[in-house]
Amino acid sequence: MSSRPRIGLLGGTFDPPHWGHLWLAELARGQLKLDNVLFLPVGEPVHKTDRQITAVPHRLQMVSLAIQNNPHFVLDTTDCDRSGPHTTVTLLPLLRQAYPNANFWLIVGGDSLRDLPTWSHPEQLIKLCRLAVLPRPGTEIDWALLETAVPGSKTAVDMLSGPTLSISATAIRHWVRQGHEPSYLLPTAVSDYIQQHHLYHQEQAAL
Repeated sequence: MSSRPRIGLLGGTFDPPHWGHLWLAELARGQLKLDNVLFLPVGEPVHKTDRQITAVPHRLQMVSLAIQNNPHFVLDTTDCDRSGPHTTVTLLPLLRQAYPNANFWLIVGGDSLRDLPTWSHPEQLIKLCRLAVLPRPGTEIDWALLETAVPGSKTAVDMLSGPTLSISATAIRHWVRQGHEPSYLLPTAVSDYIQQHHLYHQEQAAL
């Protein structure tokens, strides 16, 4: 009997996808021996209402370009294809339908683990998947506080180790709006796509 597939889940707006996303995915894949990492662009982020998110087709194409050279990375459009509200805890049952025998790891940074109590139904979330967490410099995890707020969270976490890349999509968008090219901050194919479609030269980018 074959073993159950080990699948990492990396969600985000990917506006745009950059080397930090790819590094985190590969770090988790290697250390947890994952078969694949699903890149899950968010359709309508519930926590990012301060700006207009780049159109979904642009973000899907950028992710596709970013991961094209890694056979273990897979673009999954489940979140983009569904109606809101878009939360991780409601996404996981949909992924379970597509991958019924898989073990899931949600790949996040240490700041996301620290903020786990603020997530939608975190106690249910940790029953649906494990958390693969890369610590971030300056982010301390109060394990006692976290365990009190979300019982069982400590045993649901697999900590990753390795350097962090302090690249943010926000900084890249700002850099482009200032008239610079984002070379070396993200894959060349993504940088070329941004320039070709004039993304981020203004705050919103519609398709």
